[in-house]
Amino acid sequence: MKRLYLLFVCVVGVCFFQAAGFAQAEPAPVTGAEMALPVPPAASTPLRLNIGLEGSAGTGDVSVAIQLVVVMTLLTLAPSMIVLMTSFTRIVIVLGFVRTAIGVPSAPSNQIIVGLSLFLTMFLMGPVFERVNNEALQPYLAKQVTSSEALDKATTPLKEFMLKQTRTRDLEFFLELGRFPPTKVSDLPIRVVVPAFVISELQTAFQMGFLLFLPFLVIDFLVSSVLMALGMMMMPPSIVSLPFKLLLFVLVDGWHLVVKSLVESFHI
Repeated sequence: MKRLYLLFVCVVGVCFFQAAGFAQAEPAPVTGAEMALPVPPAASTPLRLNIGLEGSAGTGDVSVAIQLVVVMTLLTLAPSMIVLMTSFTRIVIVLGFVRTAIGVPSAPSNQIIVGLSLFLTMFLMGPVFERVNNEALQPYLAKQVTSSEALDKATTPLKEFMLKQTRTRDLEFFLELGRFPPTKVSDLPIRVVVPAFVISELQTAFQMGFLLFLPFLVIDFLVSSVLMALGMMMMPPSIVSLPFKLLLFVLVDGWHLVVKSLVESFHI
Protein backbone atom coordinates (compact mmCIF):
# COMPACT_ATOMS: atom_id res chain seq x y z
CA MET A 1 0.00 0.00 0.00
CA LYS A 2 2.81 2.39 0.80
CA ARG A 3 4.37 1.76 -2.57
CA LEU A 4 1.10 2.44 -4.37
CA TYR A 5 0.64 5.60 -2.34
CA LEU A 6 4.13 6.89 -3.22
CA LEU A 7 3.59 6.05 -6.89
CA PHE A 8 0.30 7.96 -6.86
CA VAL A 9 1.93 11.01 -5.27
CA CYS A 10 4.72 11.02 -7.85
CA VAL A 11 2.27 10.80 -10.76
CA VAL A 12 0.20 13.65 -9.35
CA GLY A 13 3.34 15.81 -8.84
CA VAL A 14 4.52 15.23 -12.41
CA CYS A 15 1.12 16.14 -13.79
CA PHE A 16 1.00 19.28 -11.64
CA PHE A 17 4.41 20.54 -12.82
CA GLN A 18 3.58 19.86 -16.46
CA ALA A 19 0.37 21.80 -16.14
CA ALA A 20 2.20 24.70 -14.54
CA GLY A 21 4.74 24.71 -17.37
CA PHE A 22 2.05 24.80 -20.04
CA ALA A 23 0.31 27.60 -18.18
CA GLN A 24 3.50 29.69 -18.17
CA ALA A 25 4.19 29.00 -21.85
CA GLU A 26 0.75 30.19 -22.96
CA PRO A 27 0.69 33.93 -23.62
CA ALA A 28 -1.60 36.00 -21.53
CA PRO A 29 -4.53 37.63 -23.29
CA VAL A 30 -3.82 41.20 -24.35
CA THR A 31 -6.41 43.77 -23.38
CA GLY A 32 -7.15 46.98 -25.19
CA ALA A 33 -5.43 49.14 -22.57
CA GLU A 34 -2.28 47.10 -22.85
CA MET A 35 -2.32 47.36 -26.65
CA ALA A 36 -2.45 51.13 -26.37
CA LEU A 37 0.77 51.30 -24.30
CA PRO A 38 3.89 52.11 -26.38
CA VAL A 39 6.58 49.47 -26.45
CA PRO A 40 9.97 50.88 -25.43
CA PRO A 41 12.60 50.46 -28.15
CA ALA A 42 15.16 49.14 -25.66
CA ALA A 43 12.99 46.09 -24.99
CA SER A 44 12.68 45.12 -28.65
CA THR A 45 16.10 46.20 -30.00
CA PRO A 46 19.29 44.92 -28.31
CA LEU A 47 22.02 47.37 -27.37
CA ARG A 48 24.83 47.74 -29.91
CA LEU A 49 28.21 49.48 -29.83
CA ASN A 50 29.72 50.35 -33.21
CA ILE A 51 33.29 51.66 -33.30
CA GLY A 52 34.59 52.91 -36.61
CA LEU A 53 36.41 55.74 -38.28
CA GLU A 54 34.22 55.97 -41.37
CA GLY A 55 32.43 59.28 -41.50
CA SER A 56 29.34 60.04 -43.49
CA ALA A 57 31.30 61.90 -46.16
CA GLY A 58 34.93 60.82 -45.57
CA THR A 59 36.86 57.89 -46.86
CA GLY A 60 37.27 54.80 -44.73
CA ASP A 61 40.39 54.23 -42.63
CA VAL A 62 41.71 51.21 -40.83
CA SER A 63 39.80 49.95 -37.83
CA VAL A 64 40.44 51.09 -34.28
CA ALA A 65 41.79 47.67 -33.29
CA ILE A 66 44.45 47.78 -36.00
CA GLN A 67 45.36 51.35 -35.06
CA LEU A 68 45.75 50.34 -31.41
CA VAL A 69 48.05 47.50 -32.43
CA VAL A 70 50.13 49.88 -34.55
CA VAL A 71 50.35 52.45 -31.74
CA MET A 72 51.38 49.84 -29.17
CA THR A 73 53.99 48.49 -31.58
CA LEU A 74 55.40 51.98 -32.14
CA LEU A 75 55.54 52.59 -28.40
CA THR A 76 57.41 49.32 -27.95
CA LEU A 77 59.87 50.17 -30.72
CA ALA A 78 60.24 53.83 -29.71
CA PRO A 79 63.55 53.32 -27.82
CA SER A 80 65.04 51.48 -30.78
CA MET A 81 63.81 54.16 -33.18
CA ILE A 82 65.34 56.92 -31.04
CA VAL A 83 68.64 55.05 -30.82
CA LEU A 84 68.94 53.92 -34.43
CA MET A 85 67.12 56.54 -36.51
CA THR A 86 68.39 59.75 -34.89
CA SER A 87 71.70 61.33 -33.88
CA PHE A 88 71.66 59.54 -30.52
CA THR A 89 74.02 56.74 -31.60
CA ARG A 90 76.94 58.97 -32.57
CA ILE A 91 76.55 61.26 -29.55
CA VAL A 92 76.43 58.56 -26.88
CA ILE A 93 79.38 56.65 -28.37
CA VAL A 94 81.57 59.76 -28.59
CA LEU A 95 80.75 60.84 -25.03
CA GLY A 96 81.57 57.34 -23.84
CA PHE A 97 84.94 57.53 -25.62
CA VAL A 98 85.67 60.86 -23.91
CA ARG A 99 85.04 59.36 -20.49
CA THR A 100 87.23 56.34 -21.26
CA ALA A 101 90.04 58.46 -22.73
CA ILE A 102 90.23 60.63 -19.61
CA GLY A 103 90.51 57.52 -17.45
CA VAL A 104 87.50 57.99 -15.17
CA PRO A 105 85.04 55.23 -16.10
CA SER A 106 82.49 56.27 -13.47
CA ALA A 107 82.48 60.06 -13.94
CA PRO A 108 80.26 61.21 -15.48
CA SER A 109 77.90 58.32 -14.79
CA ASN A 110 75.94 56.41 -17.40
CA GLN A 111 72.75 58.28 -16.51
CA ILE A 112 74.39 61.63 -17.21
CA ILE A 113 75.91 60.41 -20.48
CA VAL A 114 72.61 59.01 -21.71
CA GLY A 115 70.64 62.04 -20.51
CA LEU A 116 72.99 64.51 -22.20
CA SER A 117 72.90 62.42 -25.38
CA LEU A 118 69.11 62.39 -25.31
CA PHE A 119 68.78 66.17 -24.91
CA LEU A 120 71.38 66.82 -27.60
CA THR A 121 69.40 64.47 -29.84
CA MET A 122 66.23 66.44 -29.17
CA PHE A 123 68.11 69.66 -29.94
CA LEU A 124 69.52 68.34 -33.23
CA MET A 125 66.37 66.56 -34.34
CA GLY A 126 64.09 69.52 -33.54
CA PRO A 127 63.65 70.66 -37.17
CA VAL A 128 62.97 67.08 -38.28
CA PHE A 129 60.36 66.55 -35.56
CA GLU A 130 58.71 69.86 -36.47
CA ARG A 131 58.38 68.71 -40.07
CA VAL A 132 56.86 65.42 -38.92
CA ASN A 133 54.38 67.32 -36.76
CA ASN A 134 53.40 69.81 -39.47
CA GLU A 135 53.30 67.43 -42.43
CA ALA A 136 51.98 64.22 -40.84
CA LEU A 137 50.63 64.51 -37.30
CA GLN A 138 48.53 67.67 -37.57
CA PRO A 139 46.87 66.71 -40.90
CA TYR A 140 46.08 63.29 -39.43
CA LEU A 141 44.52 64.80 -36.30
CA ALA A 142 42.51 67.12 -38.54
CA LYS A 143 41.31 64.03 -40.49
CA GLN A 144 42.75 65.35 -43.73
CA VAL A 145 44.83 62.21 -44.41
CA THR A 146 44.54 58.57 -43.50
CA SER A 147 46.85 56.78 -41.09
CA SER A 148 48.88 55.14 -43.86
CA GLU A 149 49.40 58.47 -45.64
CA ALA A 150 50.41 60.10 -42.35
CA LEU A 151 52.93 57.33 -41.71
CA ASP A 152 54.46 57.81 -45.15
CA LYS A 153 54.71 61.57 -44.66
CA ALA A 154 56.26 61.10 -41.22
CA THR A 155 58.90 58.75 -42.61
CA THR A 156 60.05 61.19 -45.31
CA PRO A 157 61.83 63.75 -43.04
CA LEU A 158 63.55 60.99 -41.08
CA LYS A 159 64.71 59.34 -44.28
CA GLU A 160 66.10 62.62 -45.59
CA PHE A 161 68.01 63.15 -42.34
CA MET A 162 69.46 59.64 -42.40
CA LEU A 163 70.43 59.84 -46.06
CA LYS A 164 72.26 63.11 -45.39
CA GLN A 165 74.45 61.37 -42.77
CA THR A 166 74.90 58.05 -44.62
CA ARG A 167 77.86 57.17 -46.80
CA THR A 168 77.19 56.09 -50.36
CA ARG A 169 79.22 52.92 -50.03
CA ASP A 170 77.08 51.79 -47.08
CA LEU A 171 73.90 52.27 -49.12
CA GLU A 172 75.41 50.36 -52.02
CA PHE A 173 76.51 47.60 -49.65
CA PHE A 174 72.99 46.96 -48.36
CA LEU A 175 71.51 47.29 -51.83
CA GLU A 176 73.83 44.53 -52.97
CA LEU A 177 72.99 42.38 -49.95
CA GLY A 178 69.27 42.78 -50.62
CA ARG A 179 69.75 42.21 -54.39
CA PHE A 180 67.95 45.44 -55.22
CA PRO A 181 68.11 46.83 -58.76
CA PRO A 182 69.63 50.28 -59.33
CA THR A 183 67.41 52.60 -57.31
CA LYS A 184 67.14 56.36 -56.98
CA VAL A 185 68.07 57.84 -53.62
CA SER A 186 64.55 59.17 -53.11
CA ASP A 187 63.08 55.73 -53.80
CA LEU A 188 65.29 53.79 -51.37
CA PRO A 189 63.25 51.65 -48.96
CA ILE A 190 63.49 52.37 -45.27
CA ARG A 191 64.81 48.86 -44.55
CA VAL A 192 67.90 49.75 -46.58
CA VAL A 193 68.35 53.29 -45.27
CA VAL A 194 68.22 52.45 -41.53
CA PRO A 195 71.01 49.79 -41.39
CA ALA A 196 73.20 51.84 -43.75
CA PHE A 197 72.69 54.87 -41.51
CA VAL A 198 73.59 52.90 -38.37
CA ILE A 199 76.80 51.55 -39.93
CA SER A 200 77.79 55.05 -41.04
CA GLU A 201 77.11 56.47 -37.60
CA LEU A 202 79.25 53.79 -35.94
CA GLN A 203 82.09 54.50 -38.35
CA THR A 204 81.92 58.25 -37.76
CA ALA A 205 81.67 57.84 -33.99
CA PHE A 206 84.74 55.59 -33.83
CA GLN A 207 86.73 58.00 -35.98
CA MET A 208 85.87 60.86 -33.64
CA GLY A 209 86.71 58.69 -30.63
CA PHE A 210 90.14 57.90 -32.10
CA LEU A 211 90.90 61.60 -32.53
CA LEU A 212 89.79 62.25 -28.95
CA PHE A 213 92.09 59.53 -27.62
CA LEU A 214 95.27 60.96 -29.19
CA PRO A 215 96.00 63.89 -26.81
CA PHE A 216 95.35 61.79 -23.73
CA LEU A 217 97.48 59.00 -25.14
CA VAL A 218 100.37 61.45 -25.53
CA ILE A 219 100.06 62.37 -21.86
CA ASP A 220 100.17 58.70 -20.88
CA PHE A 221 103.34 58.18 -22.94
CA LEU A 222 105.05 61.19 -21.38
CA VAL A 223 104.17 60.17 -17.84
CA SER A 224 105.30 56.59 -18.46
CA SER A 225 108.63 57.80 -19.90
CA VAL A 226 109.27 60.09 -16.93
CA LEU A 227 108.49 57.36 -14.43
CA MET A 228 110.77 54.93 -16.26
CA ALA A 229 113.57 57.51 -16.28
CA LEU A 230 113.17 58.09 -12.54
CA GLY A 231 113.22 54.38 -11.86
CA MET A 232 109.71 54.33 -10.41
CA MET A 233 108.75 50.97 -11.87
CA MET A 234 106.07 50.16 -9.31
CA MET A 235 104.16 53.43 -9.71
CA PRO A 236 101.13 52.97 -12.01
CA PRO A 237 101.32 55.58 -14.79
CA SER A 238 97.52 55.95 -14.90
CA ILE A 239 97.44 57.34 -11.34
CA VAL A 240 100.02 60.00 -12.17
CA SER A 241 98.64 60.89 -15.61
CA LEU A 242 95.00 61.21 -14.48
CA PRO A 243 95.40 64.66 -12.86
CA PHE A 244 97.28 65.95 -15.90
CA LYS A 245 94.57 64.69 -18.27
CA LEU A 246 91.85 66.28 -16.17
CA LEU A 247 93.81 69.53 -16.05
CA LEU A 248 94.24 69.51 -19.83
CA PHE A 249 90.57 68.75 -20.42
CA VAL A 250 89.47 71.57 -18.12
CA LEU A 251 91.92 74.15 -19.51
CA VAL A 252 90.82 73.63 -23.11
CA ASP A 253 87.12 73.58 -22.09
CA GLY A 254 86.79 70.01 -23.29
CA TRP A 255 83.05 69.52 -22.92
CA HIS A 256 82.35 72.65 -24.94
CA LEU A 257 84.68 71.50 -27.71
CA VAL A 258 83.27 67.97 -27.75
CA VAL A 259 79.63 69.07 -27.87
CA LYS A 260 80.41 71.72 -30.51
CA SER A 261 82.20 69.14 -32.67
CA LEU A 262 79.32 66.71 -32.32
CA VAL A 263 76.68 69.27 -33.29
CA GLU A 264 78.68 70.58 -36.24
CA SER A 265 79.43 67.06 -37.49
CA PHE A 266 75.77 66.60 -38.51
CA HIS A 267 75.80 69.66 -40.82
CA ILE A 268 72.24 70.65 -39.97
